This record gives sequence, structure tokens and C-alpha cells, in this order.
Amino acid sequence: MSANCGSSRLRRSGVKHRNCGSSRLRRSGVKHRNSSASRLLVHLVLITFTGLTLLPVALVVRKAITPGQEFELTLNPIPSRVTLDHFRHVVGASLPDGTWLFGRQLLNSLLAALGTTVLGVFLACTAAYAFSRFRFPGRRFGLLTFLVVQMFPATLLMIPLYIILSRLGLLSNILGLVLVYSTTAIPFCVWMLKGYFDTIPRELEEAALIDGASRLRIFYGIILPLARPAIAVTALFCFMTAWNEYILAATFLGRETSYTLPVLIKSYVGEYGSTQWGSFAAGAIIVSIPVVALFYALQKNLVAGLTAGGVKG
Repeated sequence: MSANCGSSRLRRSGVKHRNCGSSRLRRSGVKHRNSSASRLLVHLVLITFTGLTLLPVALVVRKAITPGQEFELTLNPIPSRVTLDHFRHVVGASLPDGTWLFGRQLLNSLLAALGTTVLGVFLACTAAYAFSRFRFPGRRFGLLTFLVVQMFPATLLMIPLYIILSRLGLLSNILGLVLVYSTTAIPFCVWMLKGYFDTIPRELEEAALIDGASRLRIFYGIILPLARPAIAVTALFCFMTAWNEYILAATFLGRETSYTLPVLIKSYVGEYGSTQWGSFAAGAIIVSIPVVALFYALQKNLVAGLTAGGVKG
């Protein structure tokens, strides 16, 4: 009798165990299917938004490699015919005297962008470090002044800047353009770098001072290497400010040989005559290549530089 009871209990426990196991398997299977479906839905949404984001770029590329200068009202990014004539026309632009116009304007853009980057990063790093570490009369007023300057667009300052450059003899000069671009870029860079310098522990500097290091040694040997992500973002911002700017360059540069590439691209859009849309698209692609290359080269530091200075601690 007891043996029968024991065997029945074993059978019932075995049935319960199999039922529990099968129910857990069914639940895990349902969860797996749900998670797979949710991942598939997320991927479809991301692919859709990525396609919508890249569609304007694809249309510009299509126009740049499609024969003809007329504008086409289509959303099809695939060209029916392919040509590189627009790129040859832009790159091969030259003056009647044989001067290679595109090469000269490319050099002007590089000098303006690199000069603005070097000057802007140097001045922004030193000013931001002073505002972050030292307490001196006028510190708060200086920070507020930098903030107020950011409220006014650069076009509002064109007349006083034009007068200053004219008095200095720097009109139609790349050096004058570098000074103007640095003026508009430095306030933002100072605020951004100051927020990052505030996150660097002061104990590192105090330990270096105890070891006999000077302030200059601490700045170049400790602070700047630790602030590399923020400096990378600042350098990218300065470069893009000078590389893509059109209004100030068209205002302060009076000779065709002193123009930058954005001014060259604008020349393909006629105010009253026909617009060369193919050359315009090809020039836009050429101008965007250095910025894309910089983003790719600095991508490791961009996220850290943009977020680390947001919270002090």
C-alpha cells in the first residue's frame, strides 16, 4: 500500500515537474518571440529614419553626377546617367590669366579654417583655464560678457568689423578673416572648455605644485592632456565656423582670388540668370569632405567632449 502511495506521489511530482518545465519553456519562448519582434520593430524604425535623413544627401549626390544643370523635382536618388563633368568644372575653374581659381580658393579656405582653429583653441584654452581656476576681480563680468556676445548674430557686427579691418588694412586678407572668425567662435569655446576644466580635480594640480611644478607646466602637462576630448570638440567647432561661413567672407573679401570655397559655390547660383545646379551640388560635396573627415578622425573624443562638461563632479 505504501509502495503504491509512494509511486503515485512520484508520478504526480513528475507530472508537476514536466508541467512546470513546459510552462517555463512556453513563457521563455513567448518572451523570446516578443523581444525578437520588438528588436525588429526598432530596427525598422531606425532604418526608416536613417533613410529619410540621408535622402537629401543622396539627392545632392544624384544631381552632382547627373548630366545637365537644370533642377529636377524628383525623390528618386538613383541617377539614370552618370557623369563627372560637374566635378571637373568646379575643380578646374580658372581665371582668364590662367590662375587656378579653385586651388587658390581652396588654399584660402584651409588657411582661414586652420588659422581660426589654432588661434581659437589657444585663446579659448588659456581663457577658460583662468576662469575655471582663478578668482580675480571682473571674473563674473567677463563670463557674462562672453555669454551676452553669443546672443548677437555675427551679421550685426559686420559694420564695426568692416571699419576695424579697413583701418588695419586687412580687407581682402585671410588674416583679417581669421581675426573675425576667432572673434565669433571664442566666446562659445571659452564657456565649453571652462565647463570641462571644472570637472578636472584640483587635487591633481595641488599634488603637482607640491612636487615643484609651475603653473605653466601643470597647464601644458596635466590639464591639456586630460581635456583632450573637449579640445577636440572645440577645434572641430572652430574649423567648421571658418570652413562653412559665407556672409562675412563675401563681405570682407573683395577680390575673386581671395574668396573662400563657400563664396565660390554661391557664385553658381545666379540671382537673375540661370543657376548651375549640377556644379552647385558638386561644390557642396567637395566642401563637405574635409568636415566629414574631421568628424571621422575625432569621433572617439566627440561624445566625451560634448557630455563630460555638462555636470560638475
